[in-house]
Amino acid sequence: MNFKLTEKKVSEIKSDLEIIIVIKGDLDHNSVKDKDSLIKAGFSGEHEESCLLIENNRFYIGSDSIKSTDIRAIMGVAMRSLQGTTFKSAKVLTYMSHPKCTAVLRGMVEGIILGNYTFDRYKSKKSTKNLIDIIISMEEYHGFSLDKDSCQRAIDNAIITANATNYTRDIVNTPPEDFYPKVMAKMAKKLSKKSSLECKILKKKDIESEDMNALLAVSRASRHKPRVIHLAHKPENPKAVISIIGKGLTYDSGGLSLKPADFMVNMKLDKSGGSAVMGIMKAISEMNISVEVHGFIGAVENMIGGDAYKPDDVLIAKNGKSIEVKNTDAEGRLVLADVLCYAQQEVKADYIFDMATLTGACVVGVGNYTIGVMGNTKMASDMVVNASNKISGEMATKLDFNRYLGRTIKSNIADMSNISNTRYGGAVTAGMFLSNFIDEHHEDRWAHLDIAGPAFVEHAWGENPEGASGSGVRTMIKLIEKVSRGDGHIVEVCDS
Repeated sequence: MNFKLTEKKVSEIKSDLEIIIVIKGDLDHNSVKDKDSLIKAGFSGEHEESCLLIENNRFYIGSDSIKSTDIRAIMGVAMRSLQGTTFKSAKVLTYMSHPKCTAVLRGMVEGIILGNYTFDRYKSKKSTKNLIDIIISMEEYHGFSLDKDSCQRAIDNAIITANATNYTRDIVNTPPEDFYPKVMAKMAKKLSKKSSLECKILKKKDIESEDMNALLAVSRASRHKPRVIHLAHKPENPKAVISIIGKGLTYDSGGLSLKPADFMVNMKLDKSGGSAVMGIMKAISEMNISVEVHGFIGAVENMIGGDAYKPDDVLIAKNGKSIEVKNTDAEGRLVLADVLCYAQQEVKADYIFDMATLTGACVVGVGNYTIGVMGNTKMASDMVVNASNKISGEMATKLDFNRYLGRTIKSNIADMSNISNTRYGGAVTAGMFLSNFIDEHHEDRWAHLDIAGPAFVEHAWGENPEGASGSGVRTMIKLIEKVSRGDGHIVEVCDS
């Protein structure tokens, strides 16, 4: 899509369609030109309610507020509603919560791009998308006077962020036969060649030399050899150093603890954490943020066969800790354990985050829409929750560790088990398992993001279409941006 920012008033702009946001059902606002027709059509301006008036070439959609989270979502809904129409261009006002806060404008542009996304690579008939040109007027809903450079910067960053999210969605949506560890590594190399990113790939022999025995066990029965990917963004005089680790299970059958057939459907989604790392690194490089960011991905396929690792095996992780395997379908934490150790060996970071579709228990606990955030201390977890809930349009909540759940992953024959001895609190016990692989330097600087719920969408909601959502990409981009403004620490900025 093409975006153009103009100082012209909306009435002076020529386009095929005008998009009008109705805030809190206010049909009396001067931007609403068709009040009588809207009332006749039964439109009241409820959140995400829409009405297309063909005779006037105007599309109305309701929003509960002028906050970036609401505006992003309703513009995503608007784009899905307009797919298949013949409009080629659309114009829209600028909506702001404050004359110097461009977060809402950025959210609007992100919503347009995210809502317009489709994955039709494997369809013989492609989806129809005629709406190409979006003209944004600097005429503002409240009448605020705006700075054009600030507005253009917000639009540019929105385009980068949304495109990175859609890039991640494409990776996750790609079937496992076409996307396996070697392909992920090649994609990382291609990304680095098109950007300023550094890229290092560890193949099987390199992984063996690093003593990543837990990761290697998971990969053993697959015909596709594992890869560990390290992408790095290294600006001059960085404000901070951040490492992000992603679970890249390109397919997960459950191993010998085989998943039921219907639970295997869509398990291409198990690479969502690693895919998000790819999208984050793409965006950070393009925005040239003044934070040094390292992205690590454990790219593995968990399959069955005569060489598969087994329940009752004891694995020795990279940091020397022993793990009793009680369920081969709890494989993601084994991969992350080794990659976390490797990442900390390679980089001493100010903050370290890992992202994974780790547990169904997290979905049971907090639902399909919310990221579960865990850690040893409040600081890093709070950073994620604040960046997510306030400005990214994603949702996150903290899940606290406690000593009693920690006891449930003890083993009689090893340092720990890879699953707990209780069916309850599985998201937290998985996070506490990972905490065993965080070293002393990073223990107060680490947070774990369980994205199992929102990573793959069964029913479209807000700006998210059915399929991969790109969960975590926007949250981490916003977090890193905030760190870049605060001399290495989170600072408060406009969050509307």
